[in-house]
Amino acid sequence: MAKVSEKAREIYLSKIKDYKKIIQEMQLTEKELLLQMNKDESKANYIRLKVCDLTLNIVSYYVLMNSLSVSLLGVKSETFLNDGRKACYKAIIKLEEIFSDYLDASYSSYEERVHSIKAFSEPDRFKMIRKIGFALQAIMDGFGENTKWKWSFVELQARLATQAKNCVDLKKMIAGLDPHVEGYPLRIQHMRLTRSMMNQAAVDYRRKYELSTRRMDDFKKALDYLGGLRRLSVLLNEPNEAEALKKKIDVWRHKMNVDMQKAEKTARH
Repeated sequence: MAKVSEKAREIYLSKIKDYKKIIQEMQLTEKELLLQMNKDESKANYIRLKVCDLTLNIVSYYVLMNSLSVSLLGVKSETFLNDGRKACYKAIIKLEEIFSDYLDASYSSYEERVHSIKAFSEPDRFKMIRKIGFALQAIMDGFGENTKWKWSFVELQARLATQAKNCVDLKKMIAGLDPHVEGYPLRIQHMRLTRSMMNQAAVDYRRKYELSTRRMDDFKKALDYLGGLRRLSVLLNEPNEAEALKKKIDVWRHKMNVDMQKAEKTARH
């Protein structure tokens, strides 16, 4: 590795000092918001949204500081990247606290949560999901392919996929899936993104099972995401897609059961 010049090091330390100060100020704002949330339950979910957005802004500074480390010092900063990873978790948890972490569940079981923040518009919900997705991808890119966190990112992305689904008012969504209804293009984009993310979550959890853990709960999560996709297809009145997903679920479940039997047989011997 080439020797780092004193000038580059000085620039890096100066910039980092400034950005750390900004982060500290945003963290103080976060604490103030959380205090407000505890005082006024009626505004709690809107405050959670503010905290989520603030946390994502903090992530952007962690990404920036890592980029500075790479460009000026020639090495990535595991510390800043790990702080960013934790912040992504925090942002997703705030959405889960609002919309629930239900996956393959009926809309009625979490509908009240979706309606708890009616003023949070469809475009704003779509923007929030994309903002978290971009932040998470930036952190993943910073770590690189061979990071020890590789498989934990599967969980993070999957949980975001669940929020992409759960933040949607499905009744309004279905009623608005008409080219003549205002907001149609955005609804289509949101639903396409949601389904793509859920499908990727299923694929990634199965890959995690196959290549890393061999844990049946990972395979079951893969099936859960396929099940959630199928439920969406049924709600959207897409019988062919729903039937194709049912067949895929049956094939995957058969594979899981065969593997379980093999594992049980091996354990007995």
